[in-house]
Amino acid sequence: MDRWEREGLRSANFGMRNQVEYILDALAEQRTKRDEVQPKLDTARATATSADGLVEVTVDNSGVVIDVRFAANAARSTPEKLGRSVTEAGREAARSMREQTTQLLAPVAAAVHAMPDLPDLVLGAPHLRKPRDEQTRDYSQHREEDGQRPQ
Repeated sequence: MDRWEREGLRSANFGMRNQVEYILDALAEQRTKRDEVQPKLDTARATATSADGLVEVTVDNSGVVIDVRFAANAARSTPEKLGRSVTEAGREAARSMREQTTQLLAPVAAAVHAMPDLPDLVLGAPHLRKPRDEQTRDYSQHREEDGQRPQ
């Protein structure tokens, strides 16, 4: 191995080390952001009231109903109408919780997307961000281009 080859390998090694250090720093930042968000997620709740004001539903951070309250005049309503009111309020509370969760997780998601994907580090490696079926399709197309029959 001549001097130029050694220098080329050293340069490639240095570049790979920089990428690994960057990934480790990004993971540490992501972990910090996650640790900041987790207590907020653990205690997150969303409440919604039906349009008719008969029902109030509260959900936890998973969208699971944890409390249902009926207005004083709910007893005068029909079971069908109350059922629709519970469903309406529950759906709205769950929608609100999804929105809240998305907002809480935005800094963590941003940190994840800032990190390089696996093919950025290893030539030919599968994408970690692409859905599996999309990766399979890409792999099959690549094999066909190379003259190999997809399996």
